[in-house]
Amino acid sequence: MIAKLAWKNIWFKPLNTILSVILLTSSVAIITTLVLVEKQFEEKFSSNIDGVDLVMGAQGSPLQLILSSVYQVDSPTGNISYDSAKVWMQHPFVQKAIPLAFGDNYRGYKILGTTPDYLEKYGAKIAEGKLFEKNFEVVIGSDIAKKLSLKIGDEFFGSHGDAAEGEVHDHYGYKVVGIAKPTGKVVDNLILCTIPSVWQMHGGHEETENPAHGEEGHVHVEGEEHHHEEAAMTLDEPGMEITAVLLKFRNKMGIVTWPRIIAQNTKMQVASPAIEVNRLFSLFGIGISALQYLAYGIMLISGISIFIALYNTLKERENEFALMRVNGAKRLQLLKVVMIESLLLCVVGFIFGTILGRVGLSMLSNSAEEDFKMSFNPYEFIWEKEGTLFLLTIFVGFIAALIPAVKAYNLNISKTLANA
Repeated sequence: MIAKLAWKNIWFKPLNTILSVILLTSSVAIITTLVLVEKQFEEKFSSNIDGVDLVMGAQGSPLQLILSSVYQVDSPTGNISYDSAKVWMQHPFVQKAIPLAFGDNYRGYKILGTTPDYLEKYGAKIAEGKLFEKNFEVVIGSDIAKKLSLKIGDEFFGSHGDAAEGEVHDHYGYKVVGIAKPTGKVVDNLILCTIPSVWQMHGGHEETENPAHGEEGHVHVEGEEHHHEEAAMTLDEPGMEITAVLLKFRNKMGIVTWPRIIAQNTKMQVASPAIEVNRLFSLFGIGISALQYLAYGIMLISGISIFIALYNTLKERENEFALMRVNGAKRLQLLKVVMIESLLLCVVGFIFGTILGRVGLSMLSNSAEEDFKMSFNPYEFIWEKEGTLFLLTIFVGFIAALIPAVKAYNLNISKTLANA
């Protein structure tokens, strides 16, 4: 009965109620979106560096090397000699080395030359078909198979560079021989083939692209464009180049000493994914914190709005409360009515904010998937943080209603009715 009365009372002045709900909804939506993005962003970045101690590649920005080689979201820093890289890949300190050669793309999805160890590193087992063995056989990620409706036996031509609208290389066609199981990692959005496929596609000569053309580190073609009669190239070809190598060490000595040794003795660099990702998280965290403070500020304003609305309407409803007291209502019941009105506003704002936050995350996910091939799950619930947010919202409502509720509790019946 009291809750029903409180619900009707909050619509006594609908504009005040709508303003309070909008402010609460906005703050809860922002915080919910940030909480989900931060958690899923960190999980995705952390899961992709599992099993990678260092990344070896061309000299340049270490962060760019990590983003391009591990997360496939940036241009490479350049190419390195495969013969030089093999010397370090076979070092006793190295437990596993996975070479990478960036090729072209198919409809915006990268074609990456590598070895079957790359699939094993991400735990991407074959759902259909088999592993690539011959040149121009490819294994596609689960997301690509779903979005592009590719199946075993399909053939396609790659486009030059990273842009989907680039020049089509129609002198060799790729054939889908395998589809990987979903992993939730970067491999779901990659087309994987042998490294010699990348070399042969580009005429067997590799050269770093001019950065001015926006394709730094891409394997470039010189000479003939069509090589239909060429014999299949192998990993033993001399003078070839690759883009990077993912390294896992047997002990920590290599992780500590190799950055200095490689820099001093070669034209290459090695970068630590853990260090660069932590640096990225620290930069990312500054923006998250700033937006969270903004959301808490909006929530504070919404609390003030609720307080003003309740306080103002209380003056207009003093006669109503006095009549309720005359008809047998207790002081505590009046206090409950005012308090429940505020809490109802907060619950409604929290529900709408939670829904709106997930709608916003879904839109953000679509944008991130299109640009960076990274998606977020809007249906995940982080019970601990979202539960804390709910309690905080209720606390704001409680504080906002405290003074009006106490004022209703201490209402002087005789004085109020005498002045009515």
